[in-house]
Amino acid sequence: MKIEFRKVPFTPKEFQSGFNSVKIEGTFCKISSSLVKIDGMLSGKTPVTCSRCGEDDTITINEKINFLLSDGIYKPKSSDSDDLVIEIEDNMIDFDEIIQSELSSICSDYHICANCADSEFIEQEY
Repeated sequence: MKIEFRKVPFTPKEFQSGFNSVKIEGTFCKISSSLVKIDGMLSGKTPVTCSRCGEDDTITINEKINFLLSDGIYKPKSSDSDDLVIEIEDNMIDFDEIIQSELSSICSDYHICANCADSEFIEQEY
């Protein structure tokens, strides 16, 4: 799902998008002329690789997501801001691209499969 940045309303609008077996759903709305706020849930199942044995595993995702989209380069008004800001190019918000990016981030994390979690094997650093 794509929407032009300038067409985003100031009142919250519901959205839903999916990629493979993972979906993102929630609301989005403008909070200023150059910022859009997204509140939603990322849910579903995705394949990951065990960091210990290298076997494929499947994890269940059920995460709340909250972030801002900036139309161009984001310049915070204060350094105290803890908000995650995604800078959008071409004045187009692509929810499919956002979900793929979130999945890439989750898959690149450190995952241990059930077999390795139950094993008595202890890793040693040299």
